[in-house]
Amino acid sequence: MNMIFMLIGISIFLALIFLIAFFWASKSGQHDDTHTPAIRILFDDEIKNTDEK
Repeated sequence: MNMIFMLIGISIFLALIFLIAFFWASKSGQHDDTHTPAIRILFDDEIKNTDEK
């Protein structure tokens, strides 16, 4: 039974660490630009000119 309480405590501690990391990433601007990544794939390749000889 003590092992279950220890595992619950460790899992809550890890969840708090991940929550703090998420808020830190959001505050530091990780999720500011949501438009550019969606259109970046459209302009990934250079346009090749097929009229060249």
